[in-house]
Amino acid sequence: MKDTYRKRALDNGLKIITHKMPERQSVALGIWIKVGGRFENSGNKGTSHFLEHILFKGTKNYSCRRLKESIEGIGGSLNGFTSEECTCYLVKVPASHCNTGLKVLTEMVVNPTLPPKEIEKEKTVILEELKMYKDLPQSYVYELLDNLLWPRQPLGEPIIGTVESVKSVNRERLSDFKRKYYTASNIVVSACGNLDTDKLEQDVERAFSGFKQAKSNIFPAAKEKQSAPALTILNKDTEQTHMALGFRSFKREHPLKHALGMLHIVLGANMSSRLFNELREKRGLAYEIGTVVRRFQDTGAFIVHAGIDNKKVPEAIKLILGELRKSGDALISNGEFKRAKEFYTGQLKLALEDTLDHMLWIGETTLMSDKTFSLDKIITEVNRVEKSAIRAVARKIFRDANINLSLIGPLKGAEDKIRKELYIG
Repeated sequence: MKDTYRKRALDNGLKIITHKMPERQSVALGIWIKVGGRFENSGNKGTSHFLEHILFKGTKNYSCRRLKESIEGIGGSLNGFTSEECTCYLVKVPASHCNTGLKVLTEMVVNPTLPPKEIEKEKTVILEELKMYKDLPQSYVYELLDNLLWPRQPLGEPIIGTVESVKSVNRERLSDFKRKYYTASNIVVSACGNLDTDKLEQDVERAFSGFKQAKSNIFPAAKEKQSAPALTILNKDTEQTHMALGFRSFKREHPLKHALGMLHIVLGANMSSRLFNELREKRGLAYEIGTVVRRFQDTGAFIVHAGIDNKKVPEAIKLILGELRKSGDALISNGEFKRAKEFYTGQLKLALEDTLDHMLWIGETTLMSDKTFSLDKIITEVNRVEKSAIRAVARKIFRDANINLSLIGPLKGAEDKIRKELYIG
């Protein structure tokens, strides 16, 4: 795959990043805004997420129904998401309908009407979404973990907000929030597929001509003070215990980011991983077990997630911590090392064949670090990683004082055994 990225910055600061893939039948487009849950406080928590919902409810030239029909009626898909550090609106459409896809996205971001009646209706929808997450222990356990990893700060609070903050949303707050954060300097438009790059750039420039340049949006730095393991247990009558074990890790552009990714593969990214093999295949302690790496501008997290037999939680925790410590005690085998590198680069190659995944990749990196990485460059960097670097990552992250564990399940009577495994007195 030949990585040819074209990047342009408009006079108002908005950036456009494109990748032409003439052999594809589709185009994926994204409008990225550098704002998310980390930019909020306890009083307005959830505003980024609420605003993302409301931009689908109608614009100056499109009704809510017409927005959806314009994309779905040509065989495309329309979506959006809010994360801790960004908001994205995206479409994937047949290449011949690229103009329609871009028109719908720019209409949503440039000309939303923010109808008051829709805002009131959406409050109910989002409150139900909030309740849904709390009813799903496999999701809610992550919220409990975030609060341990980053207590009393925006990064440790749910992106969706709280019942109180959602109920207090009104049109004025959404309009002020959009005016403050949706500025040209904080927007990236990314596009991949069989597209006319010159026309797309002209259309984007025309659509955002009224957006002004402003300072880069900023959020409070993460605070990471922890001197002992932290534990949260929510006793609940569930069929299995849901676990999220987290360690604060590296920021997005850390020099050891690829070694961290390979450690993730060795420990829990697939069915060949150590944790899957030890806990599920050998002992049958968990049906679902794996690892996740989360990366932010100034911090990150390495997470082990699992669904565990209710009667074997302390045993499972002991085994998991043992495997993590083992990865810092000794170098991984040559076979693991080779498989990790092949999986790392192979998964990236497969993802970048898809116009949507490719658009998401270049859009996020351009927005968050103003960089675009070619596939060849990534492969070269991964091939330079040594086994000792993977061990060094494990030693740095998997320290007892950096343990944060959240559990949801019927665990009355097991708390003392769990605390013992974490060295909590």
